[in-house]
Amino acid sequence: MINSIFRFGLIFILLILLQVLLFNNIQFSGYVNPYVYIMFILLLPIEIPSWLLLLLAFGTGLIMDFFSGSPGMHTSATVLAGFVRPNVLRIVSPKDGYESGSDPSMFIYGFRWFFLYTLLMVLIHHTALFYLEVFRFADFFRTMLRVILSTIFTVTFILLIEFYRRGK
Repeated sequence: MINSIFRFGLIFILLILLQVLLFNNIQFSGYVNPYVYIMFILLLPIEIPSWLLLLLAFGTGLIMDFFSGSPGMHTSATVLAGFVRPNVLRIVSPKDGYESGSDPSMFIYGFRWFFLYTLLMVLIHHTALFYLEVFRFADFFRTMLRVILSTIFTVTFILLIEFYRRGK
């Protein structure tokens, strides 16, 4: 239990630092903004209680809002991602189901499963985040282009981090 808390605390700190110091400074023409901090929500144990998942999602989004100066946008999008995560896990569930006490990992459930899980979660998060930022549908297609491009870059970086995390 203590080992798990320490491990996820370390993952949280590293992802927030990566986001704040590196990824917040990556912007291509204002269309691509990778947000890899969402990986913290993705990597939490499958059997985590819903109340704890939502609390951790809220805290993660609140910290990102503090560092990026956005009033509640990251918090809202991250809480939404935490809220839909159990349903996404149900949708992408392997035929045999999930192993008891396991974490969502590419190396346990395979690349295809992890890619689909990550893609759905990041797409939901980014759609909420960017449409909350614009807060109008007049720029629907421009915002959707931002969502798609940022999702591609975010998923790519998350996959690279996941490969590096396991030393492969």
